[in-house]
Amino acid sequence: MAVLSLFPILSTRDLPRLVAFYERALGGRVDFRFEDAGEDVYVSLAVGAASLGIGRDAEAPDSAAGDRVALWFYVDDVDAHHTAFLDAGGSSVQPPADMPWGERVAQVRDPDGNLVNLGAQPAQPA
Repeated sequence: MAVLSLFPILSTRDLPRLVAFYERALGGRVDFRFEDAGEDVYVSLAVGAASLGIGRDAEAPDSAAGDRVALWFYVDDVDAHHTAFLDAGGSSVQPPADMPWGERVAQVRDPDGNLVNLGAQPAQPA
Protein backbone atom coordinates (compact mmCIF):
# COMPACT_ATOMS: atom_id res chain seq x y z
CA MET A 1 0.00 0.00 0.00
CA ALA A 2 1.44 3.39 -1.04
CA VAL A 3 0.32 6.95 -1.64
CA LEU A 4 1.17 7.69 -5.27
CA SER A 5 0.36 11.41 -5.42
CA LEU A 6 -1.39 14.19 -3.57
CA PHE A 7 -2.75 17.51 -4.74
CA PRO A 8 -4.87 20.28 -3.21
CA ILE A 9 -8.29 21.24 -4.55
CA LEU A 10 -9.46 24.82 -4.01
CA SER A 11 -13.14 25.78 -4.09
CA THR A 12 -14.21 29.08 -5.59
CA ARG A 13 -17.32 30.90 -6.74
CA ASP A 14 -15.45 32.27 -9.78
CA LEU A 15 -13.65 29.36 -11.45
CA PRO A 16 -12.46 31.18 -14.61
CA ARG A 17 -10.92 34.01 -12.52
CA LEU A 18 -9.03 31.71 -10.17
CA VAL A 19 -7.82 29.42 -12.99
CA ALA A 20 -6.55 32.48 -14.91
CA PHE A 21 -4.82 33.71 -11.76
CA TYR A 22 -2.84 30.48 -11.27
CA GLU A 23 -2.03 30.37 -14.99
CA ARG A 24 -0.51 33.87 -14.74
CA ALA A 25 1.03 33.58 -11.25
CA LEU A 26 2.62 30.13 -11.54
CA GLY A 27 2.51 29.30 -15.24
CA GLY A 28 -0.20 26.71 -14.64
CA ARG A 29 -1.48 24.75 -17.63
CA VAL A 30 -4.95 23.23 -17.73
CA ASP A 31 -4.57 19.48 -18.18
CA PHE A 32 -8.13 18.39 -17.31
CA ARG A 33 -11.57 20.01 -17.42
CA PHE A 34 -14.94 18.71 -16.29
CA GLU A 35 -17.95 20.54 -17.65
CA ASP A 36 -21.60 20.64 -16.69
CA ALA A 37 -24.12 22.33 -19.00
CA GLY A 38 -21.25 23.69 -21.10
CA GLU A 39 -19.39 25.36 -18.23
CA ASP A 40 -16.29 24.25 -16.39
CA VAL A 41 -17.08 23.03 -12.88
CA TYR A 42 -13.65 21.54 -12.16
CA VAL A 43 -10.22 22.21 -13.63
CA SER A 44 -6.89 20.54 -12.91
CA LEU A 45 -3.78 22.60 -13.54
CA ALA A 46 -0.28 21.26 -14.08
CA VAL A 47 2.02 23.57 -12.12
CA GLY A 48 5.55 22.38 -12.83
CA ALA A 49 5.70 18.79 -11.55
CA ALA A 50 2.72 19.43 -9.24
CA SER A 51 -1.05 19.53 -9.76
CA LEU A 52 -3.65 21.95 -8.43
CA GLY A 53 -7.38 21.29 -8.63
CA ILE A 54 -9.93 24.11 -8.62
CA GLY A 55 -13.65 23.46 -8.39
CA ARG A 56 -16.62 25.80 -8.77
CA ASP A 57 -18.77 25.93 -5.65
CA ALA A 58 -21.60 28.47 -5.42
CA GLU A 59 -21.41 28.19 -1.62
CA ALA A 60 -17.65 28.86 -1.34
CA PRO A 61 -16.82 31.79 0.93
CA ASP A 62 -16.11 35.12 -0.76
CA SER A 63 -12.90 35.49 1.24
CA ALA A 64 -10.82 33.61 3.76
CA ALA A 65 -12.56 33.10 7.08
CA GLY A 66 -9.42 31.94 8.80
CA ASP A 67 -6.88 29.73 7.12
CA ARG A 68 -8.19 26.19 7.00
CA VAL A 69 -5.57 25.19 4.45
CA ALA A 70 -2.46 26.74 2.96
CA LEU A 71 -0.62 25.84 -0.22
CA TRP A 72 3.16 25.45 -0.33
CA PHE A 73 5.01 25.63 -3.63
CA TYR A 74 8.75 25.13 -3.87
CA VAL A 75 9.87 27.41 -6.68
CA ASP A 76 13.16 28.24 -8.35
CA ASP A 77 13.02 32.00 -7.60
CA VAL A 78 10.90 33.16 -4.64
CA ASP A 79 11.31 36.85 -5.44
CA ALA A 80 10.24 36.46 -9.07
CA HIS A 81 7.24 34.28 -8.14
CA HIS A 82 6.23 36.74 -5.40
CA THR A 83 6.22 39.51 -8.01
CA ALA A 84 4.26 37.29 -10.44
CA PHE A 85 1.60 36.68 -7.76
CA LEU A 86 1.23 40.41 -7.16
CA ASP A 87 1.16 41.18 -10.90
CA ALA A 88 -1.53 38.52 -11.39
CA GLY A 89 -3.77 40.11 -8.73
CA GLY A 90 -2.68 38.44 -5.50
CA SER A 91 -1.64 40.23 -2.33
CA SER A 92 1.50 39.99 -0.22
CA VAL A 93 1.35 38.70 3.35
CA GLN A 94 5.10 38.36 3.90
CA PRO A 95 7.66 39.57 1.36
CA PRO A 96 10.52 37.24 0.42
CA ALA A 97 12.94 36.69 3.30
CA ASP A 98 15.68 34.26 4.26
CA MET A 99 14.55 31.96 7.07
CA PRO A 100 16.74 30.71 9.94
CA TRP A 101 16.47 27.14 8.60
CA GLY A 102 18.02 28.19 5.27
CA GLU A 103 15.01 28.48 2.97
CA ARG A 104 13.87 31.68 1.29
CA VAL A 105 10.11 32.09 1.82
CA ALA A 106 7.31 34.52 0.93
CA GLN A 107 3.60 34.37 1.70
CA VAL A 108 0.87 35.64 -0.59
CA ARG A 109 -2.90 35.34 -0.94
CA ASP A 110 -4.69 34.49 -4.14
CA PRO A 111 -7.82 36.48 -5.15
CA ASP A 112 -10.02 34.15 -3.04
CA GLY A 113 -7.89 34.77 0.06
CA ASN A 114 -6.15 31.36 0.08
CA LEU A 115 -2.76 31.52 1.79
CA VAL A 116 0.09 30.46 -0.51
CA ASN A 117 3.66 29.90 0.64
CA LEU A 118 6.44 30.26 -1.91
CA GLY A 119 9.68 28.63 -0.83
CA ALA A 120 13.10 27.88 -2.21
CA GLN A 121 15.12 25.12 -0.68
CA PRO A 122 18.59 26.07 0.57
CA ALA A 123 21.42 25.67 -1.87
CA GLN A 124 23.27 22.41 -1.39
CA PRO A 125 27.00 22.70 -0.70
CA ALA A 126 29.16 21.70 -3.63
